[in-house]
Amino acid sequence: MSSAPSSADVKPLTFRRYKDGDAKPLAWQQEIFDADHSHKCPTYIQSTPPCQGSCPSGEDIRGYLNIVRGIEKPPAGVPWQEYAWRRLTEANPLPSVMGRVCPAPCESGCNRNQVEDFVGINSVEHFLGEYAIEKKLAFPKPETRTGKKVAVIGGGPAGLSAAYQLARKGHMVTIFDERAELGGMMRYGIPGFRTPRAVLDAEIARIVDLGVATRMNCRIGTDVTLEQIKSEFDAVFLGLGAQSGRPLPVPGAEAPNCVTATAFLKAFNDGRMLHVGKRVVVVGGGDTSIDVATVARRLGHIDQVHESDRPEHAIAGYAAHDAALLSARQGAEVTLTSVFGIDKMQANKHEIEQALAEGIAIRGGLAPLAVLRDGSGRATALRVVRCEARFVGGRLEIKQVAGTEEDIAADLIVSAIGQAVDFSGLEALNNGKGAINSDKNYQVQGQPGLFVGGDVVRPHLLTTAIGHGAIAADGIDRHLRGEPPDKRPKIDVHSFDLTRKMVEKGLKVTRIEQPLWGTDASPGAIHNYDNRSDRYVIPHTELFLGHFNHTPRNRRKVVTLTAEQALNNFEERLVPLLEAQAQAEAKRCMSCGQCFECDNCVVYCPQTAVFKVPKAKSTMGRYVDTDYTKCIGCHICKDVCPTGYIQMGLGE
Repeated sequence: MSSAPSSADVKPLTFRRYKDGDAKPLAWQQEIFDADHSHKCPTYIQSTPPCQGSCPSGEDIRGYLNIVRGIEKPPAGVPWQEYAWRRLTEANPLPSVMGRVCPAPCESGCNRNQVEDFVGINSVEHFLGEYAIEKKLAFPKPETRTGKKVAVIGGGPAGLSAAYQLARKGHMVTIFDERAELGGMMRYGIPGFRTPRAVLDAEIARIVDLGVATRMNCRIGTDVTLEQIKSEFDAVFLGLGAQSGRPLPVPGAEAPNCVTATAFLKAFNDGRMLHVGKRVVVVGGGDTSIDVATVARRLGHIDQVHESDRPEHAIAGYAAHDAALLSARQGAEVTLTSVFGIDKMQANKHEIEQALAEGIAIRGGLAPLAVLRDGSGRATALRVVRCEARFVGGRLEIKQVAGTEEDIAADLIVSAIGQAVDFSGLEALNNGKGAINSDKNYQVQGQPGLFVGGDVVRPHLLTTAIGHGAIAADGIDRHLRGEPPDKRPKIDVHSFDLTRKMVEKGLKVTRIEQPLWGTDASPGAIHNYDNRSDRYVIPHTELFLGHFNHTPRNRRKVVTLTAEQALNNFEERLVPLLEAQAQAEAKRCMSCGQCFECDNCVVYCPQTAVFKVPKAKSTMGRYVDTDYTKCIGCHICKDVCPTGYIQMGLGE
């Protein structure tokens, strides 16, 4: 686990917007100066922060962080934890799971990286999810029912997200899934020490409790046809998932003890596989390969292995490993190979560090050449060669280094090089590339009422599937109402809603039918307010970074195991933040593109033109106004605004 940056690593920021030596003027449109003033005055522009723009499920991250830190106040009688959780779950109904396993692209996009380190968004999400489970919070059921019926095929993250959003809109939803339990790859792909089953069950139950029906152990295309489903339901969502693994594309990969990662993890999560061979080789480099390696490290091997107890038999579903309970379990030698160097592997860096600590050998820059087999046909080693891998024009190019071949001994070889959708019984939908073509609303081309999402569109993150499900649910809702497909905004977000805050405060809201603007004469919003959250992500260059002090991140405690401690240890390693830690971490958020009530503009305005809105009329996002009879357009309020909320415009 990486440590906080030392004082020697920290580069102090200037507390001015401009540095010594800056000579390049701004664009003339930004200047328009006449002596000491300009014809531009403060406007209040709500923009999307990059964390939110980077979140595939479109969470209102800034919104719930502002609630946690205490800036945005909840309605009377609602705990701030619950109010923040409800804001979060408008986009993502599975925060406790995602707070554990999402690789958090929001944190990579966080503007706080320009100061010292990103905000621990994932850890705050984890905290809120745990609070909701502990307090047994439920989603409010819809006040009215539409009478429309929607079939959701697949109970993974995409299907659960679509079902959740559709049920909230009042539609009758039935989930069909070929497994015995809902969850998809969250249950059958990710090991339980990363997604504890009690947590997963609680968050799924909350969705089902909205009135969602389920038909388990029912495969579409085999047990019932898609045409039968279409005739029975008003719309269909296909969240098939990519639960078929890709075998190694090398000679000898048909060996019985050369298996795919999805088959390996399913056998483990089903409880069928209780030990692996002494030497396990995993080929991959993504999060799935790390999951396989850490599971193999925990399972270990046993000395006395009968033919019927070989791991490939359990993976194929023939038998459970009863012998493992009778023999002394010992550690397995696990090697993970990737065509990329360790520093460029796609897996979460934190998970790589944990795997290395547990004694897993990770070897980058190796490409598989062949699976070596003995006389019985079982794999005995994986032949590899050193290589250089890079993406050129979106395609992976692997350049092998001749003369560097070597053999890595193996009792079990696991291919974690990708996953595929099983189109059995649904072959007509396959676009020839293992996916289904759809438009921007995720409606299948030429088939109104049939929508898709998740890995069947393109294999990606769990949170991506959640976002697909939500977007498709919007499209399904419009289809069921007989409305044309809406044009998708450039940025799929659940943004801060000033109207909601004004209603909660009991203030009169005007012009709701139009985009919520304000002028200096409007009581329905704030002076020259414009919400650009649907189309503009604010970069760090628009912020006044000098306002923010260097503050170390509040890190979750991670239980790091040694090779010996990992053996047979299936306990969770991630400890949620305490309440005070979650609040402190939320305070590190820079509220990019939204006022966070710092008072800089009021304090520094030389004309006293910027003033606080009277408390009886103020809300979050409606904290300051401008007296345009006093404003001379000096730009100082814009320059000292830490969040970029104040821009200069001509106004109305």
